Amino acid sequence: MGKQGLLQTGGQQMLNWHDYLQLLAGLVSVVNPIGVIPMFIALTNDRPPAERRHTAITCAFSVATVLAITLVAGEPILHFLGIGLPSFRVAGGLLIMMMGFSMLHANNDRARHTPEEQAESFEKDSIAVVPLAIPLLSGPGAISTMIVYGHSGHSLGHFLLVGSVILSVAVFVLLTLLAAPKIADVMGSTGMNVVTRVMGLFLTSIAVEFIATGLGELFPVLLKTAT
Repeated sequence: MGKQGLLQTGGQQMLNWHDYLQLLAGLVSVVNPIGVIPMFIALTNDRPPAERRHTAITCAFSVATVLAITLVAGEPILHFLGIGLPSFRVAGGLLIMMMGFSMLHANNDRARHTPEEQAESFEKDSIAVVPLAIPLLSGPGAISTMIVYGHSGHSLGHFLLVGSVILSVAVFVLLTLLAAPKIADVMGSTGMNVVTRVMGLFLTSIAVEFIATGLGELFPVLLKTAT
């Protein structure tokens, strides 16, 4: 996010409304529940409707839990490891860019899961938490996005708004998984690939902004040169 997206409130940095909407759109894109529909259907095809609903609810709750824990503990963990937020912003941007490029080609993303993990998931009795919630939905890309955006402010209002974004993403995941068979029938593979490519383009743009901002913070001379 650019410096123009930060407001000074009582000595604390607060994101403006545009940035919270950008966070919501970015999280929806990186979580990309539409892209998980084929695997969700394949993994739950032989299970009763009640169990599929329970899997969807558990998965959405797990996504919200992972993102909420990241919001609270992400920055302290970085400090404990001696990693600055600007460096993490660049690293997270590179990871998200890789995911975005993969989504632009509608390919399976190894940053989310490997073929070995996908094959193993078919043998699990419960797939709501692993592999659906982690790492398919709330994987490294979503965690990176949450850390970068979540710690751009430190006021109570900021964390409440980010928490609302997390809740909105979890509800979207839940509704998407509950309606997965109907969505697959209506959109088909082509339609879902188109949505994935659009999300990939948006995700790549966010990644570029992450990297540019992180490099500007690491090397202030770049900002002086640009201006």
